[in-house]
Amino acid sequence: MTGIARSYLYVPGDRADLLHKALGRGADALVVDLEDAVALARKEQARETVTAHLRATPAAVAHWVRINSDQVEADLAVLGAAVAGVWVPKAEPELLHEVDRALLAAERRLDLPERTFRVVALIETARGVLTCAQVAAAPRVLRLGIGEADLAGELGLQPDADRTEFTAIRSQVVVASAAARIAPPVGPVETALRDPERLERTTRALLRQGFRARSAVHPGQLATINGVFTPTVEEVATARRVLDALHRAERDGSGVAVGDDGRLVDRAVVRGAAEVLSRAGGADRDCPNSR
Repeated sequence: MTGIARSYLYVPGDRADLLHKALGRGADALVVDLEDAVALARKEQARETVTAHLRATPAAVAHWVRINSDQVEADLAVLGAAVAGVWVPKAEPELLHEVDRALLAAERRLDLPERTFRVVALIETARGVLTCAQVAAAPRVLRLGIGEADLAGELGLQPDADRTEFTAIRSQVVVASAAARIAPPVGPVETALRDPERLERTTRALLRQGFRARSAVHPGQLATINGVFTPTVEEVATARRVLDALHRAERDGSGVAVGDDGRLVDRAVVRGAAEVLSRAGGADRDCPNSR
């Protein structure tokens, strides 16, 4: 899980100017959007723009492409060797198997090894929620995401400012990710662009719920998202002390590790400390081969 992205910035695929500007705005990864951000009449224009952008752009920032669920093959034609993979909206098992086959064809076309391209699967439908475990275990899936606007429409929810109505569904996404041993999921966008306090509050809620990243629709959101999902100096120091206590116990053969606070250091505590250090130490974000 080392080096997994904390922030993903959506960029409209038909806006060459924004694609270029997005490179230096602080996102761990960019999601070049061919879906919601592009009007139906401009889909082909967007594919041409994205293809040109990906060919001319150095791989300093990981690039993903969000495709349309009903235009898989056409959208995957934009892929190049520098792309980490695709974001699949309305992810359900059958669609992910279709995407897997199409990605394999793209890899052969580009003379790339199989499974070069990875998938972020977005849970956005009622059936996606019900089959969440299958979605998480599908081929190529690096991590899950959640599209709460689409879910609210399909389920008839009327979310409050903190989206408490989604708590149960978020838990399903987190549990499915852990059970499939993939990276923790990506949280949904915050649409209140001029409310930094709300952005921080809702991002911290996602962290507590088991998410370890969030998507953004504006570069101004990135610093907050990155900050929330980066362990503090104190958290890192505490995690190191936990692991040091374990190592001391192993060396002296006591078999019992005790932390600075006098509490026993068990496997769950060690796992949490290792996860904190993993998040603190990653530099190469979203390596396509990470799982």
